Amino acid sequence: MTTLARWGGTSRFADLGGRVHWADFGGPPDAPRVVLVHGLGGSHLNWCLLAPLLAPRLRVTAVDLAGFGLTDPAGRGTTVRDNAALLDRFLREVIGEPAVLVGNSMGGMIAILQAAAAPETTSGLVLLDPALPMPFGARPDPLVLSTFLLYSVPVVGEQLFARARASGTARQQVRRLLALVCADPSAVPEELVGASVELVEHRAGVPGLDAAFLAAARSLVRVNARRNTYWSAMRSLRMPVYLMSGERDRLVPVRAARAAAARHPGWRFETFPGVGHVPQLEIPGVIAGRLLDWLDDVLPAAGAAK
Repeated sequence: MTTLARWGGTSRFADLGGRVHWADFGGPPDAPRVVLVHGLGGSHLNWCLLAPLLAPRLRVTAVDLAGFGLTDPAGRGTTVRDNAALLDRFLREVIGEPAVLVGNSMGGMIAILQAAAAPETTSGLVLLDPALPMPFGARPDPLVLSTFLLYSVPVVGEQLFARARASGTARQQVRRLLALVCADPSAVPEELVGASVELVEHRAGVPGLDAAFLAAARSLVRVNARRNTYWSAMRSLRMPVYLMSGERDRLVPVRAARAAAARHPGWRFETFPGVGHVPQLEIPGVIAGRLLDWLDDVLPAAGAAK
């Protein structure tokens, strides 16, 4: 496996009802804590470009959710609710103090649910293209819509996902994913692509990965479908929230982010032209600058760490 050291990180493991992997990117000892939460199919590697830009002023950690990265399913549930429970334990037992949660995609949804259920664990929320309910009348990307609909069908979803994972080399799988989530896949450095390929190859021998992914994907659809409950969780948030969205996001259209921002005028909201679903990979320098400036405004301790 490619070491995290090239991005200033260290791999660590915690026993939280099973072995959980997390990446420690360091930071000043007295700086505010930041916990990075990846999305569906993601891992700690999704944060390797952003985390080193935050670490000079923040204590930065990235956790691998159950069924993803180096946190094997090992018989655990991998739904959105299961991983929200895992995140809660991670915050309480590993972090041990309120943290700014930075969530992308499904990780943004999990961060919202955690902050709503246990606000004492969360000092702020940064949502990078989080999974959000689709506004009425919006037209989702046809490929994304058809894929998630098929994933939702028992047996069919299993067959489709197994075929997709078996088709092509690990590098081709990574390239296909980047083409889906990035507006410009070439923005992702080859070094990180190579690390992602190594992770795919490592995970090939881990049992239960297909079931873990599909359970997470199906639960994400269910949470979004219960839009009133999900909107209620968002309304309950009392900590500062910063919502960012790529204007060329195919998975969570920017229209969904604009609808969420309109419901919550107290949130800071920003969109990025020419950017897709993973701005932390496509424009990490911009995201780091915006995040740190925002923290200076809402969390005075972050400014003190300069």
